[in-house]
Amino acid sequence: MAKHAPLADRMRPRNLDEFFGQEHLVGEGRLLRRLIEDDQVSSMLLWGPPGSGKTTLAQIIAQVTARAFVTFSAVLNGVKEVRVVVSEAEARRESENRGTILFVDEIHRFNKAQQDAFLPHVEAGTIILIGATTENPSFEIIGALQSRCRTFTLNPLDDADIACIIDMTLTDSERGLAEFKPLLSPEARELLINYANGDARAALTALDFAVCGADANGSGVREISFDLMKEALASRIVQYDKGGEEHYNLISALHKSLRGSDPQAALYWLSRMIEGGADPLYIVRRLVRFASEDIGLADPNALVQAIAARDATHFLGYPECNTALAQLVIYLATAPKSNSVYMGIKNAARDVAETRNDPVPLHIRNAPTKLMKELDYGKGYKYDHDEPGAFSGQDYLPEKIRSHIYYTPGPFGFEKDIKKRIDYWERLRQEKRGENTP
Repeated sequence: MAKHAPLADRMRPRNLDEFFGQEHLVGEGRLLRRLIEDDQVSSMLLWGPPGSGKTTLAQIIAQVTARAFVTFSAVLNGVKEVRVVVSEAEARRESENRGTILFVDEIHRFNKAQQDAFLPHVEAGTIILIGATTENPSFEIIGALQSRCRTFTLNPLDDADIACIIDMTLTDSERGLAEFKPLLSPEARELLINYANGDARAALTALDFAVCGADANGSGVREISFDLMKEALASRIVQYDKGGEEHYNLISALHKSLRGSDPQAALYWLSRMIEGGADPLYIVRRLVRFASEDIGLADPNALVQAIAARDATHFLGYPECNTALAQLVIYLATAPKSNSVYMGIKNAARDVAETRNDPVPLHIRNAPTKLMKELDYGKGYKYDHDEPGAFSGQDYLPEKIRSHIYYTPGPFGFEKDIKKRIDYWERLRQEKRGENTP
């Protein structure tokens, strides 16, 4: 490869022995490795984060199986180009008895009609489709295509893999940086590994920038200190997709950390969303929901705090609203928890859906017209403020569901007081009816 090619491309592994990471897929004895080495591969989807080796693995598969490797960009190409590739693949199979691997990067960017264009050719075996995606195929790839492809999940590289790639690059004189006589300090090396965040491409890009930007000493050695490496590094790209699976993973992590009363974890996941550029109003909407769903009346002030944070977030925007969000997250995480309000409305909704919707009892209907009064609307209604203790004890539910209980207060926070109130009103109600009190 030309020396002017990006370092990450020059250092791309050429075979499975040079391929770092993904031991669960291509380690010795693993199924995918056996399929590759036995030339038994079929169409597949490679799902993983940036820099995890999706493109490299596809190229290695083509090399080991001696198939033509055709790259296809979901950003630049469309259905018209699919027909051209298929026509060439058919000709290649006829004239050379050689198969074709069609590698589609960012396949999730194709719409349904474009993805449909692959189906007959994958079905017929004209091409072996290898689609690479950073998005969950369950959400982004049509079911018909998923059923014809095996999905393999690639993980971010671990720090040990990144370290090996860095060290190999520094000592490789053919494709790497050995000609520059680079010398990384242990602190600079550790910083680079941490910065990579499991992305080999990001690590090599930053390393190339640092080495090429360093001055050589009298012996020609380029020393890269911690400060120089820090200067060479761009801001870390926080992996976050506002519309993809990671968006839902992070908000789920935040919600569950709050429910588990862990303010440290909640602040971390909040920061991941903020630094990733999540819509702050989306975050605060979920927190408002949490305040009523998971805290409710155990601490009625939680919803007040949430609405205040919503107003502050709307008023300030990024970056100033980050403290308002953090304040709310800490409050919610440390508040007593109860899902009694959530279960109350859920139980009531189930009764509405599963039982007969009987009419509103006559005595609690309004009677604004003469006809309504003649039909006994409001007849027998007792105005509670005129009753002893401002409590009438009358019934308000339809007769068939009169004994149903929807809301049961929890044992924590303010709901302990609510339970006392409910028990108090129930005792009065029984007394009004002449029933025995417990």
